[in-house]
Amino acid sequence: MARVALVTGGTRGIGKAISARLKADGCVVAANYAGNAEAAEATAKELGIKVLKWDVGDEAQCAAGIAKVVADLGPVDILVNNAGITRDGAFHKMSAEKWREVIRVDLDSLFYMTRPLIESMRERGFGRIVNISSINGQKGQVGQVNYSTAKAGMIGFTKALAQENASKGVTVNCVAPGYIDTDMVAAVPEDVLKKIIATIPVGRLGKAAEIAHAVSFLASDGAAFMTGATLTMNGAQYIAG
Repeated sequence: MARVALVTGGTRGIGKAISARLKADGCVVAANYAGNAEAAEATAKELGIKVLKWDVGDEAQCAAGIAKVVADLGPVDILVNNAGITRDGAFHKMSAEKWREVIRVDLDSLFYMTRPLIESMRERGFGRIVNISSINGQKGQVGQVNYSTAKAGMIGFTKALAQENASKGVTVNCVAPGYIDTDMVAAVPEDVLKKIIATIPVGRLGKAAEIAHAVSFLASDGAAFMTGATLTMNGAQYIAG
């Protein structure tokens, strides 16, 4: 029987690539999205997957969305926590609203999405949870104290949850991408982008499909002995010790 995968933020950028890869792997895929209905509908048509709209930073919406996925597709075997936002600015000028919004969507969502699914995974003796962090959660980034905090917290969440569920057939891992060639990065001014690429030893931006390939492995049977890990994928721009 095909496994059911749920990808948050799964209709654009890295999330879309992950949804496409898991579908190609034979999974039945549901992708969550927050706002861009046009892009979501296009992805649903292109990939032949189910798309559903809800705010991952809202506990009640997550519960309702997950219940809908389970009712329509069956128990979720693979959860990819990919959705995230940025609200950049220097910390000494940052509003409490910008802080709370990023923590809510990028970090609180881990609880709201994972808590309703973890018991079923434990009971069935199988689960794959993959969290998409960031290079900036590993090294920090000027102007992103809120985002770096949330993405670093994701790594701690991964390590602790992995230990709690290792004996139950449920693995929890993290992927920390660097700068990836998505629409968001493409919007960066060309001169700034050139400076960024100059700091990447590989000499280019990463590809969304490369991140999706890592997620595919972590979601596979072959990754059963890997849990609590963070895969750093940034072209050697930052090498975690």
